[in-house]
Amino acid sequence: MRTLNRATLIALAAASALAAAACNTVAGAGRDIENAGEAVTDAAEETEEELKDGTP
Repeated sequence: MRTLNRATLIALAAASALAAAACNTVAGAGRDIENAGEAVTDAAEETEEELKDGTP
């Protein structure tokens, strides 16, 4: 019985560590995607202004 409890504890600890790592990875990817989207938006707005002003 003691071995089962220790094995269960180790499994839960490993699952918790994996879940925490996955959350950080997803959050980081979300920030990267958001930053890329903002960069595209900024570039599009600059291009739009240049087209309105007639500047190359």
